[in-house]
Amino acid sequence: MTATILVMLYILFPALVIYLCYRFPRINKIGAVVICYISGIILGNIGVLPENFYSVQEPLSEVSVVIALPLLLFSMDVRKWSRLAGKTLLSMLLATISIVIVAITGFFIIKPYVSDAWQLSALSIGVYTGGTPNLAAIKTALNVESTRFIIVHTYDTVISIIYIIFCITIARRVFGILLPPFVKASSNQGAEGDTDGLETEQIKAYSGIFGRKFLPGLAAALGIAVGIVGLSVFLGSLMPKDCSTSFIILSITTLGIGASFIPKIRSIAKTFQFGMYVIYIFCFTVASMANFKMLVNIDVPIMLFIVFSIFGSMVLHAVLCAPFKIDTDTFIVVSASAICSPPLVPVVTDGLKNQEVLLSGLTTGIIGYAIGNYLGISIGLALLNFF
Repeated sequence: MTATILVMLYILFPALVIYLCYRFPRINKIGAVVICYISGIILGNIGVLPENFYSVQEPLSEVSVVIALPLLLFSMDVRKWSRLAGKTLLSMLLATISIVIVAITGFFIIKPYVSDAWQLSALSIGVYTGGTPNLAAIKTALNVESTRFIIVHTYDTVISIIYIIFCITIARRVFGILLPPFVKASSNQGAEGDTDGLETEQIKAYSGIFGRKFLPGLAAALGIAVGIVGLSVFLGSLMPKDCSTSFIILSITTLGIGASFIPKIRSIAKTFQFGMYVIYIFCFTVASMANFKMLVNIDVPIMLFIVFSIFGSMVLHAVLCAPFKIDTDTFIVVSASAICSPPLVPVVTDGLKNQEVLLSGLTTGIIGYAIGNYLGISIGLALLNFF
């Protein structure tokens, strides 16, 4: 297969995945990200890629991340965050504090057994405050080796499934020991189920994304995203070489958030979905760089670190919520939005049979997208340089 054909495959394959998820509900239950990862691993390990193709894969994965970031952030409405109930925002703050504490603690525990353990802490802080886009950005910013990245994300996917099952089955009873029950509001002020205008990763939101109705706006958004990346790269070139990549990622994040304050940019339809499409390109590309033999041999310290990060941060989050009397359902849905990102929030609220906390979960998850890069990169670099 020629390099040109392979690059086109990397770019177009996510479109096929989205179509299959949209067409077949059972495939959608697996999820586009998981399908892209599995397909990429297969492609990279069946011997069809040319030798030295890494020189094409690596730039493609890095470009896809930096282009996706501003696209994901354009549709955010930061001013809406202030409309959330005080305890919801407080719960999000406590969830963030919890994963930071647990990730740093985990760093000191596994440091003797895992090289570059600081990268694991950075990745876990990014993904468990935001989601896959943060994980991808931090991978690029901190030069995390591709196979390690795939191992972390694979373990995260498996453990997160167990975590979600726990959330929708017995979590309410378990944490009800510490936290008060949710009190349902009357059907007035600010019903949480009203999600109009809130961007999501649900597969139906991709309908018609590249049709005539949305294409001109997305082309403009892409141009703005490229401009933000170009400016950030220029500014990064003025920084010391050892921190330029991290600066570029944080600059892109900041400028992307800044652009969301401009109504004309924020109102461009489907920018979030377009950004996630580019993230799927990243997932497919970086997975094809992984060595399957390294994946099948379970790395016990890394696996235990992921388990500790997810469930340890959840327990600490609950303990911190207790003095503030944050109710069980708000705690669970905010925890899920931080650890698993917005797409799985509806799954949790449906399992809890409580749609009143849906908007809280979705919105706090989007806040996580915004802050995950700052926290993950800064704390990871601090652990590297001081410990």
